[in-house]
Amino acid sequence: MRPFRLGVIAGEASGDALALRFLAALRERLGDRPIELCGVGDHGLPEAGLRPLFPQADIAVMGFGPVIARLPLLLRRMEDAARGIAAFEPDLLLTIDSPDFCLRVAKKVRARAPSIPIVHWVCPSVWAWRSGRARRMAPHVDRILALLPFEPAALARLHGPETIYVGHPLMERLDEMRPDADEQRRRDDAGRPLVLVLPGSRRSEIHHLMPVFGEAVAKVAAVVPGARFVLPAVPRLQPMIADAAARWPVGPEIVTGDAAKLAAFRGARAALAASGTVTLELALSQIPTVAAYRGANWEAFLARRLVKLPSVILPNLILGRSIVPEFIQEEATAEALSSHLLAVMAEGDKRREQLDGFIEVETIMRSAGPSPAANAVAAALAILPSAQAG
Repeated sequence: MRPFRLGVIAGEASGDALALRFLAALRERLGDRPIELCGVGDHGLPEAGLRPLFPQADIAVMGFGPVIARLPLLLRRMEDAARGIAAFEPDLLLTIDSPDFCLRVAKKVRARAPSIPIVHWVCPSVWAWRSGRARRMAPHVDRILALLPFEPAALARLHGPETIYVGHPLMERLDEMRPDADEQRRRDDAGRPLVLVLPGSRRSEIHHLMPVFGEAVAKVAAVVPGARFVLPAVPRLQPMIADAAARWPVGPEIVTGDAAKLAAFRGARAALAASGTVTLELALSQIPTVAAYRGANWEAFLARRLVKLPSVILPNLILGRSIVPEFIQEEATAEALSSHLLAVMAEGDKRREQLDGFIEVETIMRSAGPSPAANAVAAALAILPSAQAG
């Protein structure tokens, strides 16, 4: 039986996790047929059989400055990846997230080996900014696998590649995110609420949001003295967060690790969060939220001109209406954040509106079915000739 050859390009840990889920679902789909892997990845992929073309660390960079500093290596690694994948001659090339790197590799692979089917998992946010990327992807990406239900229509409107909503990996973790009976009773205690504080996972977010979040927390604590504030921190940023939190009038409990974060989510009555993917995680955890964004002035200047959306909060975009209040730049004041946070902490219309909206978000998100990975495999194999996919 000829092995199924899968090329994988994953630029960071979150992409590795998706690749491993895809691989597990592919093995279940193909049964006894062996699978050969080649490409770029880490965090379990080499152990799963991936033959790496080069270390993933070479391309795992974020931020304008680090990218510029490593640009010659990044350009060289794009060529190395395209050359290696073309030589491997996979039945399918799966590129995952990291669009600035992955989609350039896809373009180079298409030029070198036009017959290789190419699927990209995690739709770039072309619906928010740089919409011209959608049309530019179409010649060298055969199908996009989307995490968000509104993305297929957006890509069609922008003349991008065919896009299939396969579901979000968070949907497979709902049981871990939802409270049991005891945790729900603690959630319901408005006099002693647990409030999540989530200032982001990037240094710039933490730098700009921690001071105003600290002021907002102090104002909430003055009104609800029994409130407890828990801040789940990314381990690599824990020292930076702890240093900033030490200057808060009311200090939060800082926790690290996935288990501690999930425990905090299950017990939380409300959250103050940086705008981003975490707002969807909070919605699916049924935690009323107030969201904020602050950045450098030049970032805000560009965002106002490039982002053409009524909201940047994912639950709002999924619903097509705003239920999670968001405060951006100078609007993100301690007074505004604390007053809205108090409103969703208390029983009343503001809290009920969000909780009802989050039920709608879950219903929409469930429309793809229970297994995003299995859906991704089915959507990817559907573009292959039957001899390759079988």
